[in-house]
Amino acid sequence: MPAIVRSEFALALNQVATERGIDPTVVVETIKAAILAAYRKDVPVTPEELELFTVELNPDNGEAKIFKEGKDVTPPGFGRIAAQTAKQVILQRIREAEKQAILTDFSAKVGSIVSGMILRFDGSNIIVDIGRAHAVMPPTEQITKEHYRLNQRLTFYIEGIRETYKGNEIIVSRTHKSLVAGLFKREVPEVMQGAVEIKEIAREAGNRSKVAVDSSQPGVDPVGSCVGQKGVRVQAVINELGGSEKVDIIQWSSDPVQFITAALAPAKDINVEYDERVKTAVAWVPEDQLSLAIGRDGQNVRLAAKLTGIKIDLKSKTPPAAASTTPIVVADDTSTVSAPTQPAAASPPVATAITETAPVTEAEQAATEAIKEAVAELTTTDKIEDAAEPVTVVSEAPEIVPEVTATTPDSSESKDAVVKE
Repeated sequence: MPAIVRSEFALALNQVATERGIDPTVVVETIKAAILAAYRKDVPVTPEELELFTVELNPDNGEAKIFKEGKDVTPPGFGRIAAQTAKQVILQRIREAEKQAILTDFSAKVGSIVSGMILRFDGSNIIVDIGRAHAVMPPTEQITKEHYRLNQRLTFYIEGIRETYKGNEIIVSRTHKSLVAGLFKREVPEVMQGAVEIKEIAREAGNRSKVAVDSSQPGVDPVGSCVGQKGVRVQAVINELGGSEKVDIIQWSSDPVQFITAALAPAKDINVEYDERVKTAVAWVPEDQLSLAIGRDGQNVRLAAKLTGIKIDLKSKTPPAAASTTPIVVADDTSTVSAPTQPAAASPPVATAITETAPVTEAEQAATEAIKEAVAELTTTDKIEDAAEPVTVVSEAPEIVPEVTATTPDSSESKDAVVKE
């Protein structure tokens, strides 16, 4: 075969295979197929006869020969046109093989994070350079509040590989909750080493994320490890997320009541009633903490419900007069606000104190006796003046002093005296 052909084959085998990370065996088979395709253009071959042809390639010097049923049929002077055709086919198939090798490589990286640079905009899609390959970030994987620009470097989450009419595409994301997990794994050594475990993440990209963490080793503070000294670790994560997204780090608990209470942070003094049968909870929140528990547009309680996997009803601790049974917020995907409520409250202690008898002082007792004596004298005088009409005195006596009779011991004697006269 001409030297020019050998040089092209040697370059394809010895350089392209190594520089582009393609298996040399794949390159050899690609070259053989390309040589046979070029031979068919130079020598007419029917599809039935094609199976009778084979190609032998020397990987050391790039020399190739064509055989038909074991007989060397390599044309003398295979031809520059045939060699050029073979070259084009080789390059095309090597590109395909290279792309497939890259896809295979990134298939193993699905679920991890990668640094990339925004290369160009393709309609609503963003093309990202992630090293050996270009990835696509669809609109659904873009953070609404972020403004992307050319040559901007960001961290992306490799979500998967998608088949399209253009071929296979690597899909990256900025909204996936696992991006937060990957950033914590990169920034926090305890998470990387497994001493701190990220149990669950709830995220509304660009606004707020809640991360539940737990420690697998005694003596390791999971929340403190993720926050870092003066918040340097969590701030690094926030900066990678664009700088405006809030990140709440929460202590995970196997106790649903404790977990829900922690998940509703930054609200405090919360009482939780959990019904394990229906996986729902009622959280009683102080009036001054209610806005924190709900969050903007119900975001805080909605994320708490996603984080715990439990439906949460928020109710306010309000005075008894305002009590009702309607929850303020039902935490699923949407939140609705209604009248404040609280559980039935016991009567205040003051109500019991009113029914108790107050202690009587000597001065009060003396004054009471004086009043009783004065009333008794008035009653006796009235009865004597009306002695001419005894019947009237008897009938009107209860109306004049209806309660004095029970408390004045001399009233009965006075009555008897009037009657006798």
